[in-house]
Amino acid sequence: MKILLWGINYRPESTGIAPFNAELAEYFARRDAEISVVTGFAYYPLWRKAPGDRWRLFRREQINGVEVHRCGQFVPARVSTVTRILHELSFGLTSLLRVLLLPRADLYLVVSPPLCLGFFAWIATRLKRSRFIFHVQDLQPGAAVGLGMVKSRGFIRLLYALERFAYRHAAAVSGISDGMMDEFRRKGVPARRRIYFPNWLRGGPSGAAEANDFRARFGLPADHLLAVYSGNLGRKQGIEILLSAAERLARDPATAARPVTVVIAGAGAERAALEARVNALNLPQLRLLPLLSDEDYAAMLQTADLGLITQAPGTGRYFFPSKLLSLLQAGLPVATVADADSELARAVEEGGFGINVLPGQPAELASVLGRLAADRGALERLRERTVWVRRFDAARVLPQFAHNLEQIVTGREPTPALVGQHEPSRL
Repeated sequence: MKILLWGINYRPESTGIAPFNAELAEYFARRDAEISVVTGFAYYPLWRKAPGDRWRLFRREQINGVEVHRCGQFVPARVSTVTRILHELSFGLTSLLRVLLLPRADLYLVVSPPLCLGFFAWIATRLKRSRFIFHVQDLQPGAAVGLGMVKSRGFIRLLYALERFAYRHAAAVSGISDGMMDEFRRKGVPARRRIYFPNWLRGGPSGAAEANDFRARFGLPADHLLAVYSGNLGRKQGIEILLSAAERLARDPATAARPVTVVIAGAGAERAALEARVNALNLPQLRLLPLLSDEDYAAMLQTADLGLITQAPGTGRYFFPSKLLSLLQAGLPVATVADADSELARAVEEGGFGINVLPGQPAELASVLGRLAADRGALERLRERTVWVRRFDAARVLPQFAHNLEQIVTGREPTPALVGQHEPSRL
């Protein structure tokens, strides 16, 4: 089976979609499938290319046994709705040219975002007499509208038309959560073309050797409850509530008896604004760290007491944060900020491994952090329930998806993917 994975993010990017794209391609390479990747030059989450990549149009390289074809894309110095559109379109055009020049694949696995790749994949597969699967990591139109990033009714209609076009012409549409599967159903994707393909538990450095000195190296008190957020610092994450909660903790007289330190580590479009506010607040309970290496990230999880995941209001139905998996895999309970109807809030309620707070409630979040700092027994009971995440073991998720692809290539309908008790392909 000859597969081409087509997506804008890949190694060496270490956050977001890239690690999953890379591990998926390497999994197929180990299965002796003929796999190649068409991707962009690394830029995320800093939104900055390496100096040597800025003016490169194409490059071919081998990474862990996978042939990778990089295509130049515009990366804006400041991210806005318009510059993000140009960014995605530029990759769509250069990558389409590269795909057309490569040998035909039996199946094109197209990863969205960018949403526009669905249209370009249709062009490529029509000319190549092949087919494509449209794998959705974020429901991009809904998230953009929910965040207020797009206000033009005409452009909103165009986004949803692109989405419908991709769903209609793909051999199958896959998504990472139950909510996405329900969205596909409501948008007319028949059950026989829906595939549940969640993100999975990733391997990585254990960090055990450095865990004991992580707090010391970064000046974090050894006796505080350490609540950590790590990842992209963008609009849809709604990070500001963590700053407001830390400010309330600083004003609470009871904090001296139940001290909490909040750490935010990462990079992204909102990093500069967050840094300015953190500096203005000047709170000892709040620390902003750079994007951590894999080793430092693993060490932080080893010494942290609580993971933090935040979502901006109105976005929770459209994406599912993969960082939840890494936090639970490390045995960390979570405090989340998400809409009540979001995928994240539903997972927290089902698994019982954390506490969810609604967006716009920083006082409630501060109260949750204070209560957990005062009651380590409650924290331990939440920790015991993190085993919920084992249903996303790669040994279960990846073989099922590979089986679905083989069925599509041979002209059979994919069977529903089962993870735990979920069977959303039959919704």
